[in-house]
Amino acid sequence: MVAAIIAAYLSLAHCTQHPLGGFRLSTLRSGSIARLTIFALATLMLAACASGGNNTPPPATQQRPNETPISVTPPPVANLDRNLFLRPPHMSDREPVRIAVLLPLSARQASVRSVADSLLNAAQLALFEFGNPNVLLIPKDTQGTNSGAEGAAREALQEGAELILGPLFSGSVTAVRPIAAQRNVPVIAFSSDSSVAGNGVYLLSFLPEQDVDRVVDFAGLQGLTVFAGMVPQNDYGSLMRQALTNAVTSRAGEVYRIESYPNRAEAMFEPARRLALYDERKRALASEKARLQEVDSDEAAAELKRLEGRETLGDVPYQAVFVPAGGTELRSVAPLLPYFDVDPRKVRFLGTGQWDDASLGREPSLVGAWFAAPPREAHNAFSQRYARAFGSQPPRIASLSYDATSLASALAARPPSQRFNEQILGNPDGFAGVDGIFRFLPDGRNERGLAVLEMRRNGPVVVDPAPQSFVPAPTF
Repeated sequence: MVAAIIAAYLSLAHCTQHPLGGFRLSTLRSGSIARLTIFALATLMLAACASGGNNTPPPATQQRPNETPISVTPPPVANLDRNLFLRPPHMSDREPVRIAVLLPLSARQASVRSVADSLLNAAQLALFEFGNPNVLLIPKDTQGTNSGAEGAAREALQEGAELILGPLFSGSVTAVRPIAAQRNVPVIAFSSDSSVAGNGVYLLSFLPEQDVDRVVDFAGLQGLTVFAGMVPQNDYGSLMRQALTNAVTSRAGEVYRIESYPNRAEAMFEPARRLALYDERKRALASEKARLQEVDSDEAAAELKRLEGRETLGDVPYQAVFVPAGGTELRSVAPLLPYFDVDPRKVRFLGTGQWDDASLGREPSLVGAWFAAPPREAHNAFSQRYARAFGSQPPRIASLSYDATSLASALAARPPSQRFNEQILGNPDGFAGVDGIFRFLPDGRNERGLAVLEMRRNGPVVVDPAPQSFVPAPTF
């Protein structure tokens, strides 16, 4: 039912008046955070549209307005006649604020198409819930390719987009950036690749480097100073290796060793064995047993008895081990260090937001582990509203599109010169969304307020809450 209402909001061809003027995001105030305040007025939409007959609106996931092919070479902005832009019938009496959403809706991979549809659904849900009647959402299909993203951006700008949300992939963001820059139109992208930020591109994604920094900071406050790591043998692993090194050394800690592992379960054993110093500790045990056997004393005999059944002698020289994996990969990697006699009661496992999964509490090696993630309460409420609207749970990334559209809808209420400029988007007090507080940094990356959670047998619990406000933004 709600999905149909959202679809009706996007078309509204049969409604004579938009009823959702009460939705808003509070205006930015000095020293405060702009809050994404949500008011549920679904019944008003039903009432407003009931007089339009019995037409059934199309499903929201199929809504693709404003995708008429146009010239791929946009004229200079000064030559654009805004009267020529698409203006839906229900907006005939006002000038819309056009927001483009660039997503891989027809990508070759079914999984990517599914994520893209969820991102579009979340954007529509935000537009419905915030209800700025002047916002016109313009979805564009990037086809999951860089050239498709370039063409989608040109179409969106030709149709008068003042802000671009998306694309999803880093290559697509790189393709879109110079085109948007020509029109001085900012891009709020969903890629987690920090290298594509800047020059008008703002990343709203979950940047894994921040997870590392937050959990290492918390671990340091608990007295942990020597760290190790088990990272994937790929580009992401290289990024995490550097992030761990930076986070630890900036706090005067020590990185003892970081091992990388291939993406094959059988090949993960050897890196874990090395990180556990298993062979050295096993030899140390054999040497100690031999020494004790040569000593004729009750104490030596008692110590030999204590060492029976042991595989190694001594502890590893680090206090925490960082494992930035998730899902099946994490379940394969995490038990290996205990298998090679690293005691998780003595060595704290650390992770990222990928660990925010209650089922991981069933893995004994992860019980007591710490990881950083966005606060959960508002996100859980968003997931419930999404499920009611679209009949399924959203992927984790869907909240990015929701927050981006909510922010765009709120800022669209401002005068044209004060909507999406660098000063407004870079407000140092930041904004608050369903994933907690966030702000855009001068280099285009974002900073988020993250919580630290501890894995328990029944799932994660918060041990250090997310901050409610930001300290002054760093300068570059």
